[in-house]
Amino acid sequence: MGTLAAVITGVFVLAAIYCGSNPFKHGVMTDFPGFETYKVELAPSSALPTAVDSDDRLTAADVHFVDPVQGPESIAFDPHGRGPYTGIADGQIVVWDGKAWKNFAYTSPNRSEICDPKPSALSCVENEHICGRPLGLRFDKKTGDLYIADAYFGLLKVGPQGGLASPLTTEAERIPFKFTNDLDIDEEGIIYFSVSSSTYYRRNFLQSIFTGDPTGMLLQYNPSTKETTILLRGLQFPNGVSLSKDESFLVLCESSRSRLTKYWLKGEKAGTTELFALLPGAPDNVRTNEKGEFWVAIHCRRTALTYFFATHPTLRKLVLKLPIPTKIQYRVHTGGRHHALIMKYGADGQLLKVLEDSQGKVVKAVSEVEERDGKLWIGSVLMSFIAVYNDGEG
Repeated sequence: MGTLAAVITGVFVLAAIYCGSNPFKHGVMTDFPGFETYKVELAPSSALPTAVDSDDRLTAADVHFVDPVQGPESIAFDPHGRGPYTGIADGQIVVWDGKAWKNFAYTSPNRSEICDPKPSALSCVENEHICGRPLGLRFDKKTGDLYIADAYFGLLKVGPQGGLASPLTTEAERIPFKFTNDLDIDEEGIIYFSVSSSTYYRRNFLQSIFTGDPTGMLLQYNPSTKETTILLRGLQFPNGVSLSKDESFLVLCESSRSRLTKYWLKGEKAGTTELFALLPGAPDNVRTNEKGEFWVAIHCRRTALTYFFATHPTLRKLVLKLPIPTKIQYRVHTGGRHHALIMKYGADGQLLKVLEDSQGKVVKAVSEVEERDGKLWIGSVLMSFIAVYNDGEG
């Protein structure tokens, strides 16, 4: 027994030395030795909507454009109905002309052969700070200009003919945008946009989520005055932004907190926020349809471990220091696999519909849902296709 005890003790000592020294640099936070973790306010499971799509209706979606479009985060149609347009992992914004995808615009002036298309969206991450990574896309319905939220190059604009986009703003109050994410435009041309982090770049988005980084912001850009104003700060991974149909408020996705926040733009409550909806997982983008309803793309349903670690930042910090590969940490937070979840909410915050592919058989992940003529155009920053689902409601 003495020998066995010595062996067991030795194993624990070696494990402790390995974990403490991390010789192979396997930890998710290895490149961020001074990182901090923060508590994330998640609602308890009892407060979340229980509705599910027992029929897994998203498995009936048609998958289009496999491989030509890598990581199509946002989908848009121009004022003339042409499109879809989407931003892809190699930094280009491309448009479907009815027969093929054509290059339309780009955000980085430093494009070279390193920005050539790659086999997958993930293989572009290494160079996206050079090549650009366009995320949110919105057309100005009056001018036809395309506004772009590029993760690295901030807020930009390109004319109806495309080409190199012009930068509009890259900082506010001397705080540079490290991770610009999504935007929307009102009838007066005012742009509302999100910066997911002022600490981590998009290529480190998992580190931002795992730590509960509270440096996200909601901002406003006025093209007439060229002023950038911070509307909300201290947010934990703010993401999708979409105006209500009457533009009296906007809905903001807070990914880390798994909620939708209403920010009032008009009326007595202007400049204030309130809860719009609690979600069963981390939302990505949100888009308003012609009826004034909101389609929300949810990365996946959250797990019990997600809630536990969110509410215990000290323990989370300890786990993040361990030499556990990023891929394993990610799987813990997603339940081990990709699975698509889409939820539609009314303007009053009432849940109207749930669409799901719970096993990830067809639509493995969702970043955005754009409704057009009764069809849902579904993009994903992680996948190499666009899915189209016939919603059947016209």
